[in-house]
Amino acid sequence: MEKKIADLLNTQINKEMYSAYLYLDMASFYTENGLDGFANWYEIQAKEEMDHAMLMYQFLHNNDEKVILDTIAKPDKTFASLADPLAAGLEHEKYVTSLINTIYAAANDVNDFRTVQFLDWFIKEQGEEEKNAADLLTKMKLFGDDPRSLYLLNQELAARVYNAPSLVL
Repeated sequence: MEKKIADLLNTQINKEMYSAYLYLDMASFYTENGLDGFANWYEIQAKEEMDHAMLMYQFLHNNDEKVILDTIAKPDKTFASLADPLAAGLEHEKYVTSLINTIYAAANDVNDFRTVQFLDWFIKEQGEEEKNAADLLTKMKLFGDDPRSLYLLNQELAARVYNAPSLVL
Protein backbone atom coordinates (compact mmCIF):
# COMPACT_ATOMS: atom_id res chain seq x y z
CA MET A 1 0.00 0.00 0.00
CA GLU A 2 1.32 3.41 -0.90
CA LYS A 3 2.03 5.82 1.93
CA LYS A 4 -0.54 8.30 0.64
CA ILE A 5 -3.31 5.69 0.86
CA ALA A 6 -2.26 4.59 4.35
CA ASP A 7 -2.17 8.25 5.44
CA LEU A 8 -5.66 8.86 4.05
CA LEU A 9 -7.01 5.80 5.85
CA ASN A 10 -5.36 6.86 9.10
CA THR A 11 -6.91 10.30 8.74
CA GLN A 12 -10.26 8.68 8.05
CA ILE A 13 -10.02 6.68 11.27
CA ASN A 14 -9.82 10.00 13.09
CA LYS A 15 -12.75 11.41 11.09
CA GLU A 16 -14.86 8.35 11.95
CA MET A 17 -14.01 8.78 15.65
CA TYR A 18 -14.98 12.44 15.39
CA SER A 19 -18.26 11.37 13.79
CA ALA A 20 -18.93 9.17 16.82
CA TYR A 21 -18.26 12.15 19.13
CA LEU A 22 -20.53 14.36 17.03
CA TYR A 23 -23.36 11.83 17.14
CA LEU A 24 -22.97 11.36 20.89
CA ASP A 25 -23.24 15.14 21.22
CA MET A 26 -26.46 15.02 19.20
CA ALA A 27 -27.75 12.14 21.35
CA SER A 28 -27.03 14.20 24.43
CA PHE A 29 -28.95 17.17 22.98
CA TYR A 30 -31.99 14.98 22.41
CA THR A 31 -31.74 13.39 25.87
CA GLU A 32 -31.68 16.87 27.39
CA ASN A 33 -34.80 17.70 25.38
CA GLY A 34 -36.74 14.61 26.47
CA LEU A 35 -36.52 12.73 23.16
CA ASP A 36 -35.03 9.39 24.15
CA GLY A 37 -35.85 7.82 20.79
CA PHE A 38 -33.87 10.44 18.89
CA ALA A 39 -31.07 9.97 21.43
CA ASN A 40 -31.15 6.22 20.82
CA TRP A 41 -30.92 6.74 17.06
CA TYR A 42 -27.79 8.89 17.43
CA GLU A 43 -26.21 6.63 20.04
CA ILE A 44 -26.47 3.80 17.52
CA GLN A 45 -25.04 6.10 14.85
CA ALA A 46 -22.07 6.72 17.15
CA LYS A 47 -21.51 2.97 17.55
CA GLU A 48 -21.60 2.54 13.78
CA GLU A 49 -18.98 5.26 13.32
CA MET A 50 -16.74 3.55 15.86
CA ASP A 51 -17.22 0.32 13.90
CA HIS A 52 -16.17 2.11 10.72
CA ALA A 53 -13.02 3.39 12.41
CA MET A 54 -12.22 -0.09 13.70
CA LEU A 55 -12.72 -1.65 10.26
CA MET A 56 -10.15 0.78 8.85
CA TYR A 57 -7.86 0.17 11.82
CA GLN A 58 -8.02 -3.60 11.19
CA PHE A 59 -7.61 -3.17 7.43
CA LEU A 60 -4.40 -1.19 7.95
CA HIS A 61 -3.06 -3.80 10.35
CA ASN A 62 -4.06 -6.63 7.99
CA ASN A 63 -1.96 -4.92 5.33
CA ASP A 64 1.09 -4.39 7.56
CA GLU A 65 0.54 -0.65 7.78
CA LYS A 66 1.14 1.44 10.87
CA VAL A 67 -1.97 2.83 12.53
CA ILE A 68 -1.51 6.42 13.66
CA LEU A 69 -4.08 7.69 16.12
CA ASP A 70 -4.47 11.44 16.36
CA THR A 71 -6.36 13.82 18.64
CA ILE A 72 -10.11 13.73 18.16
CA ALA A 73 -11.62 17.19 17.82
CA LYS A 74 -14.41 18.32 20.11
CA PRO A 75 -17.79 18.67 18.36
CA ASP A 76 -18.39 22.34 17.65
CA LYS A 77 -22.05 22.40 16.63
CA THR A 78 -24.71 24.19 18.64
CA PHE A 79 -28.36 23.35 18.21
CA ALA A 80 -31.22 25.79 18.63
CA SER A 81 -34.07 23.63 17.37
CA LEU A 82 -34.98 19.95 17.37
CA ALA A 83 -34.32 19.80 13.62
CA ASP A 84 -30.82 21.34 13.83
CA PRO A 85 -28.98 18.09 14.70
CA LEU A 86 -30.77 16.30 11.86
CA ALA A 87 -29.68 18.90 9.32
CA ALA A 88 -26.14 18.84 10.72
CA GLY A 89 -26.15 15.04 10.56
CA LEU A 90 -27.08 15.07 6.87
CA GLU A 91 -24.43 17.69 6.14
CA HIS A 92 -21.85 15.63 8.03
CA GLU A 93 -22.71 12.41 6.19
CA LYS A 94 -22.26 14.20 2.86
CA TYR A 95 -18.85 15.39 4.08
CA VAL A 96 -17.86 11.84 5.10
CA THR A 97 -18.97 10.59 1.69
CA SER A 98 -16.63 13.10 0.07
CA LEU A 99 -13.76 11.84 2.24
CA ILE A 100 -14.42 8.20 1.34
CA ASN A 101 -14.66 9.16 -2.33
CA THR A 102 -11.26 10.88 -2.10
CA ILE A 103 -9.62 7.76 -0.64
CA TYR A 104 -11.35 5.56 -3.21
CA ALA A 105 -10.16 7.76 -6.10
CA ALA A 106 -6.59 7.87 -4.74
CA ALA A 107 -6.49 4.08 -4.36
CA ASN A 108 -7.93 3.58 -7.82
CA ASP A 109 -5.38 5.99 -9.33
CA VAL A 110 -2.51 3.78 -8.12
CA ASN A 111 -4.24 0.47 -8.90
CA ASP A 112 -4.57 -0.40 -5.21
CA PHE A 113 -7.47 -2.72 -5.90
CA ARG A 114 -7.40 -4.31 -2.45
CA THR A 115 -8.18 -0.92 -0.91
CA VAL A 116 -10.72 -0.13 -3.63
CA GLN A 117 -12.51 -3.40 -2.91
CA PHE A 118 -12.42 -2.68 0.83
CA LEU A 119 -13.87 0.77 0.25
CA ASP A 120 -16.71 -0.57 -1.92
CA TRP A 121 -18.54 -1.44 1.30
CA PHE A 122 -18.07 2.12 2.60
CA ILE A 123 -19.37 3.62 -0.66
CA LYS A 124 -22.57 1.60 -0.25
CA GLU A 125 -22.73 2.38 3.47
CA GLN A 126 -22.45 6.12 2.85
CA GLY A 127 -25.34 5.96 0.41
CA GLU A 128 -27.44 4.38 3.15
CA GLU A 129 -26.21 6.89 5.74
CA GLU A 130 -27.14 9.87 3.58
CA LYS A 131 -30.57 8.41 2.75
CA ASN A 132 -31.32 7.68 6.41
CA ALA A 133 -30.26 11.18 7.47
CA ALA A 134 -32.27 12.82 4.67
CA ASP A 135 -35.36 10.72 5.46
CA LEU A 136 -35.16 11.58 9.14
CA LEU A 137 -34.87 15.30 8.38
CA THR A 138 -37.85 15.07 6.01
CA LYS A 139 -39.94 13.34 8.67
CA MET A 140 -39.04 16.02 11.21
CA LYS A 141 -40.01 18.78 8.79
CA LEU A 142 -43.32 17.06 8.07
CA PHE A 143 -44.28 16.02 11.60
CA GLY A 144 -42.03 17.77 14.11
CA ASP A 145 -44.36 20.69 14.84
CA ASP A 146 -47.19 18.40 15.91
CA PRO A 147 -46.60 16.99 19.43
CA ARG A 148 -48.44 13.72 18.73
CA SER A 149 -46.55 13.13 15.51
CA LEU A 150 -43.26 14.02 17.19
CA TYR A 151 -44.09 11.49 19.92
CA LEU A 152 -44.71 8.78 17.30
CA LEU A 153 -41.50 9.64 15.46
CA ASN A 154 -39.61 9.48 18.75
CA GLN A 155 -41.14 6.03 19.38
CA GLU A 156 -40.08 4.88 15.91
CA LEU A 157 -36.50 5.97 16.57
CA ALA A 158 -36.52 4.35 20.01
CA ALA A 159 -37.15 1.00 18.32
CA ARG A 160 -33.91 1.13 16.33
CA VAL A 161 -31.45 -1.58 17.35
CA TYR A 162 -27.72 -1.76 16.82
CA ASN A 163 -26.47 -4.12 14.12
CA ALA A 164 -22.75 -4.76 13.74
CA PRO A 165 -21.36 -4.11 10.25
CA SER A 166 -21.56 -6.89 7.72
CA LEU A 167 -18.08 -6.32 6.27
CA VAL A 168 -15.70 -9.20 6.89
CA LEU A 169 -11.98 -8.50 6.63
